[in-house]
Amino acid sequence: MIAIEEVVNALDRQDYREAAKLLKALREESPQNPWVGFYVGRYYEETGKLDQAEKAYRRVLREVTNAKIVSQARQGLKRIETQPKERVREAIAQVKSDPSQLKPGLLVIEPIDVAQRSELVVKFARIMQLQPYNAKLLLPTRTWRMYRTGAIGELRVFVSELRQAGIHCFCATLEEINQVRVFRISHFEAITPQAVVICKDEGDRVGQLAFNWSEVSQQVESNLPIFKQVAVENHRRTEVTYKQEMHEYIGMRDLHIPGRGCILRLCEEHYEFHKGFAFIPGQENPGNAKKYSIDSMSMHLKWQTLSKVLKQQLSEVPTWSDFTPFAETTIAEVDMLERIPSHIHLFRVQPSVWDPAFHLYSSLVFLKPYL
Repeated sequence: MIAIEEVVNALDRQDYREAAKLLKALREESPQNPWVGFYVGRYYEETGKLDQAEKAYRRVLREVTNAKIVSQARQGLKRIETQPKERVREAIAQVKSDPSQLKPGLLVIEPIDVAQRSELVVKFARIMQLQPYNAKLLLPTRTWRMYRTGAIGELRVFVSELRQAGIHCFCATLEEINQVRVFRISHFEAITPQAVVICKDEGDRVGQLAFNWSEVSQQVESNLPIFKQVAVENHRRTEVTYKQEMHEYIGMRDLHIPGRGCILRLCEEHYEFHKGFAFIPGQENPGNAKKYSIDSMSMHLKWQTLSKVLKQQLSEVPTWSDFTPFAETTIAEVDMLERIPSHIHLFRVQPSVWDPAFHLYSSLVFLKPYL
């Protein structure tokens, strides 16, 4: 007959293999012994398996009435809850002494599995020191969420803790984002056998770039809102104020070519449809082609036709199109966005944070495999 003291002694001398062996035997011999469940929790806690430890301690609280055991189980739960907080605090204190870890950056949380939501909410709340209700609202289930900005060293500490908890996330510095090269396509000279584009670099210098479609790893597509000023009168019509109202959308499409370390950016407003390769409806299927004059086509139809041809050329390439919900978690970070050149030159009455938000999203998609 195994005595519970043997388990205690094995744990005290950190002989965890022996402790596990004894606990397994005790479960078979004395399944009703309330101390067995508690020491199972302690074994998991001391071997770093905090999830299992928490479950074991909570089972004790549900099933055991012995006041001493209940008290010790509660103490165990308290230790588990404070461990991530202490680890984060100590790690942040260490990185603050390294100037390279003080660079500004941002932390993005990826969508979680809805089936694991309840479990991950508890872990997220514990790590980020949030109330469970707030944690539930902040964990995304469908698209990326820009969660926090700050010193990159501190953000990396949180990323490490969150990943250990099973929450997928990543962080990047503004420096990394701003180093991504962007070439704005003026027009395509050719589509096959190679793509040939006339484009402008960040300094508006014009050049030509030829690439194979197989070099494109992914593409990002979205629409950017254009706002106009609208006059609003008060109910007595004695005072007029102005507010911004959504007027139209401009199509954007980024082609990522990681082998060359750059993004090729197309913009509906600036694409020169009257030059180079003629994007005419029906040309992708000559048997059904219709005769169109480029000049007679609306800008929207031209852009739709260009997009359709590109999608056919890149049919096997992943397309990212969740910019808008991501932007909604980002546009409040005005100070950060103002530090990100957008490489988008839309005609606007007033500058808009939507432009750098799009560039941020596309750059993060570009950088994600390396973060």
